Amino acid sequence: MGFQAGAALLDACVLSALQQGDTYGYMLTQVLKDILGTSESTMYPVLRRLQRDGCLTTYDRPWQGRNRRYYAITDKGVSQAEVYRRDWKAYRDNVDRLLCGGDING
Repeated sequence: MGFQAGAALLDACVLSALQQGDTYGYMLTQVLKDILGTSESTMYPVLRRLQRDGCLTTYDRPWQGRNRRYYAITDKGVSQAEVYRRDWKAYRDNVDRLLCGGDING
């Protein structure tokens, strides 16, 4: 993909993915890698930031003799995802008008 995903877009995608259910970090990074082309080294700082901001919580579950860290969205994260979704739609519509030859005057 020729476009870089900024922090807000990464946050929005992580929160939206977690609204579908809790998942562990590696699985989440693989899903977003397939969609956005992000790497694990990009995703874990995003997850830590969202957790620090109160949008995510974590818990560990045993798996094959070790613990796997799962991420879950909080109520604050759900609210933030809705804000991102609204902002994304407005942004997307504006860019579409410009790139696709629509009326740029509104």
